[in-house]
Amino acid sequence: MSLPTARVVTIAGSDSGGGAGIQADLKTMLALGVHGMTVLTAVTAQNSIGVQGIWPLPTEAIRAQFRSVIDDIGVDAVKIGMLGSKEIVICVADLVADLDPPVPVVVDPVCVSKHGDRLIDQEAVGALRTLMFPRATVITPNLDEAALLAERSAETPPVLADLLLAYGPAWVLIKGGHGDGDAIDYLKSRDGRDFGFAAARDDNRHTHGTGCTLASALASQLALGHDVPEAMALAKTYVTGAIAAGFALGSGIGPTDHLWQLRAYLPPLE
Repeated sequence: MSLPTARVVTIAGSDSGGGAGIQADLKTMLALGVHGMTVLTAVTAQNSIGVQGIWPLPTEAIRAQFRSVIDDIGVDAVKIGMLGSKEIVICVADLVADLDPPVPVVVDPVCVSKHGDRLIDQEAVGALRTLMFPRATVITPNLDEAALLAERSAETPPVLADLLLAYGPAWVLIKGGHGDGDAIDYLKSRDGRDFGFAAARDDNRHTHGTGCTLASALASQLALGHDVPEAMALAKTYVTGAIAAGFALGSGIGPTDHLWQLRAYLPPLE
């Protein structure tokens, strides 16, 4: 019997406030009609105003979660988010390398939170480049993360993409949400094809979890059988709507609305 949906596993940290991390990944996957599974890499104390604490999980716990779901349920795509330490990067890179058959792998190299909190140490940055990027179908840094990873500041997205492609991913997506003007995401492949995905910048400040949401949407569309440019176009449409519908929650930056496409069918709050 064929499955009614594709299967996507997210390997990432938890956001106790529910706007980013594994919580955002699962909401995105559900909204896009795929079955989400989780491998938790870290627990965070986090809310709308910042990150108050981070507790990485031991690598044996990460490995056990991965083997538990993959060996029994299987997987059609992998989304990787916050890893935090060199040891965790090495662990996850080894797990992904052992997937048979291989599946699309989307790596969101989470370096800094929306509130400016550092989420990865310097040794882990080097391990991301040398161990994780060669195993990635797509990596999805924003402009600041791309500059950090490429060790080059004040470069254009095409230049940063070329520098990061040298580390081995099949595709690099430079997210333009932190720039000025329209939000233009730049996608380039190892064989030189490139694409731009533009959307008018929304002045809504409630954008917590945007990067996690886009990477999860991209992984979901790849799991459903789309190629990378098609998957990115669909993911861009989804995240643009989620940003426009982002809402205030707490006293700081609220989350994107993962259910924006379904709001017309949901009962309003009294």
